[in-house]
Amino acid sequence: MKETILKMSDITKVFSTEEMETHALRGINLEIDKGDFVSICGPSGCGKSTLLSILGLLDMPSTGSYVIEGTEVSQLSLTAAAHIRNEKIGFIFQSFNLIDELSVYDNIALPLRYRQNPMSHSDIDQAVMSCLTKVDMAHRTKHRPNQLSGGQQQRIAIARALVGNPALLLVDEPTGNLDSKNGDAVMDMLKTLNLEGTTLCMVTHDPRYADMATRKLHLLDGKILAPQAQTAHPTLVDAF
Repeated sequence: MKETILKMSDITKVFSTEEMETHALRGINLEIDKGDFVSICGPSGCGKSTLLSILGLLDMPSTGSYVIEGTEVSQLSLTAAAHIRNEKIGFIFQSFNLIDELSVYDNIALPLRYRQNPMSHSDIDQAVMSCLTKVDMAHRTKHRPNQLSGGQQQRIAIARALVGNPALLLVDEPTGNLDSKNGDAVMDMLKTLNLEGTTLCMVTHDPRYADMATRKLHLLDGKILAPQAQTAHPTLVDAF
């Protein structure tokens, strides 16, 4: 029996101004099981970024339920959300988001140093070096990010995302700033991590990479399209 990592039920997100309301998400229902590799596709403005922000606890839904590993997180305070995010979610961004003033080693160690329950120096070192080895970058510990190529920086970003042993890895356009060769290499690495048991949820505009996922979701106007409706005349539904 599969273990459910997260479950969203009837998630909505409304952005309001004095002039208008924008319904970014409309009744999203989503389950991701341990070991899944889910890709999320859709046109610009369909709600992909909003959904990813809520999945990563960078934003909260307007209504609905969001449960991560048995914990309801849809109405957490910013501080509580930050603690859950640090311990359960890893991020890989299009722009890498590494800190040039820190070494490769310290970039990867940083999330562990903000843990609610402090880790020992030896445990941090073991976790950092293990993740660097996974991405074939153990020889670059003392380099700064700006001394590395784009492909190498994305490998470091993957190691940083993995270092906390997260329940879920959220991946936002991981190849957007890479050439095709480095993009393919990064996607091969993500696929290998998934085959080794890492749970992935990826937003991408590239259909080649989306097809590498074991489940492919399409968003349109803030709703998930039914799999059987991804043809000439799709019908909008709330679908798992």
